[in-house]
Amino acid sequence: MWKLHNNGVLLPDAVVTPTERLTWGRTVGLGAQHVVAMFGATFVFPLLMGLNPQLAVMMSGVATLLFLFVVKHRVPSYLGSSASFVGVATAVYTAGGNPATLTGALFVVGLLLFMAGLIIHFAGARVIHRALPPVVTGAVVMLIGFNLAPVVASEYWPVDPWLAFLVMLIVVGLSIGLRGFWGRIAIFLSLVVGYVLSWAADVVMGPLQTADGARPRVDWSNVAAADWIGFPPLTDLANWTYGATDNVVGFHLPQFSLGAIIVAMPVVIALIAENTGHVKAVAEMTKDDLDPLMGRAIAADGAGSMVATLVGAGPTTTYAENIGVMAASRVYSTAAYVVAAVVAILFGFSPKFGAVISATPSAVLGGITVVLYGMIGLLGAKIWKENNVDFGNPLNLIPASAGIIIGIGNVSVPLGGDFELGGIALGTIVTIGVYHLARIIAPRTMREQADGASIIYDAPGIYTDEDATPRL
Repeated sequence: MWKLHNNGVLLPDAVVTPTERLTWGRTVGLGAQHVVAMFGATFVFPLLMGLNPQLAVMMSGVATLLFLFVVKHRVPSYLGSSASFVGVATAVYTAGGNPATLTGALFVVGLLLFMAGLIIHFAGARVIHRALPPVVTGAVVMLIGFNLAPVVASEYWPVDPWLAFLVMLIVVGLSIGLRGFWGRIAIFLSLVVGYVLSWAADVVMGPLQTADGARPRVDWSNVAAADWIGFPPLTDLANWTYGATDNVVGFHLPQFSLGAIIVAMPVVIALIAENTGHVKAVAEMTKDDLDPLMGRAIAADGAGSMVATLVGAGPTTTYAENIGVMAASRVYSTAAYVVAAVVAILFGFSPKFGAVISATPSAVLGGITVVLYGMIGLLGAKIWKENNVDFGNPLNLIPASAGIIIGIGNVSVPLGGDFELGGIALGTIVTIGVYHLARIIAPRTMREQADGASIIYDAPGIYTDEDATPRL
């Protein structure tokens, strides 16, 4: 399947294309590097969504293999857990849903992403640019990120505020102070350091005192009981309670709730943005025209998310972290991604590994998410900046302003009975709908001034526009 690059000899300035490979020994090493790059986020985000990280890591490998097959090994990418659904999970649980309700909604999002990929494949990539201009995409990304602020303030941070504050400082220090590859896994390193500090705090200061009594910050009782080798557990939905520390989440079939689906649907926009930007970035690095594969890539991500959520894992998305690894190594071989996917699947067969991850202290998650959620929100501002969005033009300013405040403030409108539309879902609908409605009634000169760059930013350091190539 892969041609051996230069008879196995890698010259200093050589570029290894997606359909080439190095010797298998070096390929395995590169695959391990990709595992480390995706690992932190792939198990942190399921934790934040109340899902099983062991199952998520396993299904990320399955989704990646599916993705590589669909794109014919021409688009090297790893599909890991998506951060875009953390706010959706909180909203679903707060409204009385459970993990099956959540994964049912996420399955529908994967289906919509798959359908969008098919449309783009047959209609062409420009359909994305027209429907989701930078001002709209930036606003949606911003409200998704900032809508998560109450999760930090009410769920994670109050459990152990000073330790959460210390972990936040560690995240800042490692993210800014480290260089190269280590800087790309700063979140993962922060989680490890925070984990160790939590254990040390238990040893030095004793258990954490809470309103419900004393309890350790790091509780490994489930770790001791877990097997080294085995499948992820089955979810006990009958005894599942939102926020309980003894919840067992793992394999389960999705359940479908209209309210949860409506809350989750706007995230399709963010996923289209991520996939579009990643394909453009890879195309620039490999000097290959991948526009004909844009629809395939988006549809493959949707299919991967459907497969993952069908068994109870979270949805997937293409990872910028791994694109950064490729940019540093100039090795774009999809063989390395196959190795990474297989390693991830093998990790999924260790319940003890999953139990260690699930025991991550709340304060550690609080310190990480206070930075991470803010970063997600500010990516929206970066979309605007890199695409020169003019907020002196009311056509850009007004729809984005209304949608962002609705999303951040969790503004809602009742739709009858106990159901209401609000938060991320309403904010996204308002941003997109009002923008395109405003274009219909706006004077021609206002529309012409608003028209500029017409594609979207997707991940830290990667952006494109219609007239410029992707840049790192």
